[in-house]
Amino acid sequence: MWNKIGLPRNLLWGYIGLAIFMLGDGVEQAWISPYLVERGMSIENASLLLTVYGIAVAVSAWLSGIFVQTMGPRKAMVYGLIAFIIGSLGFIGLGVYELNLAVMLPFYALRGLGYPLFAYSFLIWINYSSPLERRGAAVGWFWFMFSLGLSVLGPFYSSLTIPVIGHVNTLWSSLIFVFVGAFLAIYTNKDKVPSNEIHPFTLSEFMKGVTILKQKEISLGLIVKTINGLAQYGLAVFMPIYLMGFGYSTTEWLQMWSTVFTVAIFANLFFGYVGDRFGWRNTIQWVGGVGYAIVLVMIYFTPQVIGHNYLVMTIVLSLCGITMAGFVPLSALFPLLSPENKGAAMSILNLGAGLSTFLAPAIAGLFFSSLGAGGVLFIYAGFYILSAILTPFLKTPDELQKDNQKSLRMDNIRAK
Repeated sequence: MWNKIGLPRNLLWGYIGLAIFMLGDGVEQAWISPYLVERGMSIENASLLLTVYGIAVAVSAWLSGIFVQTMGPRKAMVYGLIAFIIGSLGFIGLGVYELNLAVMLPFYALRGLGYPLFAYSFLIWINYSSPLERRGAAVGWFWFMFSLGLSVLGPFYSSLTIPVIGHVNTLWSSLIFVFVGAFLAIYTNKDKVPSNEIHPFTLSEFMKGVTILKQKEISLGLIVKTINGLAQYGLAVFMPIYLMGFGYSTTEWLQMWSTVFTVAIFANLFFGYVGDRFGWRNTIQWVGGVGYAIVLVMIYFTPQVIGHNYLVMTIVLSLCGITMAGFVPLSALFPLLSPENKGAAMSILNLGAGLSTFLAPAIAGLFFSSLGAGGVLFIYAGFYILSAILTPFLKTPDELQKDNQKSLRMDNIRAK
């Protein structure tokens, strides 16, 4: 049964633990900024807090591969747990009560270091321990569990507890889920990574997280992964403003955006299977690249054609969740681009995910005033077409060797 659904049986408790851990991490994602502003914090300081948190997430995402490659995924996840717990204790216990920004900044950043080190280390673990022929489905299950906890169960749990125990106690209660999830993923999960995949920590081993960018396929992959998240992190910045002009309320926008991610978690599974069957690069190129570009153009023109129609607009926006999932096989493909340095390669993949969180709102901020929502959407669409153009160049060393041999044979034939 496990083989049929593509979920590695040897990592089952890791997947379950990941979902529970991300539930704990996701309890405040949808409300922390407005809550702090309502308590009296300035919008500028709240934005600064989230910016520092985002930087910490990006740095931790990049470091996760190096940590796994030099100490193994289990230890890396333990360090992620420790960072999250210490950061949470300081942020909630010392910072939130008094809104002390000087205390909140470092501890919230430490909390931000925790979850990528935990979650992305497990993603690398999956790439070490799952069969190659079903790896697309295996990483699809990772993104399903990750998003289920972070974007669905976490906010839903908060909606139930905040009216009863309040915001701060909801934050405290999140630590229960983090402990339970970590216990299942780290200790109940008995899978072991092959010892030859772990290398002793040295400065040169650490620097592979940078020097590996000299490999063309890795650098191109970083661009593709960064493009992957542009619409996800960018649409939330300006789409509510754009749709407001056609009569859509903020509540309607939030409901539509929530539907996007609900669709996405199931699409993650589907395109994991599709990638295994029809090719990882084909799925990334045509669904994630070309498909996403078409959907972004549709998003711009749909309200102009239909005006205020909640159902139709929800369906069109939900296509974002489907095409977003077209990039799922990239997580399976990336470590094969440099099979001798899988951890360093995955560090670059995770770095791309972090870079999206900065570039997406930056593009919106730079061009929305002058070009409007249409201009920003067409810029995003252009980037997704670029990702489709670059994807065929993401070839493994074995494929490159075969291409070279084929080229030599063709040259010999011409010479004769």
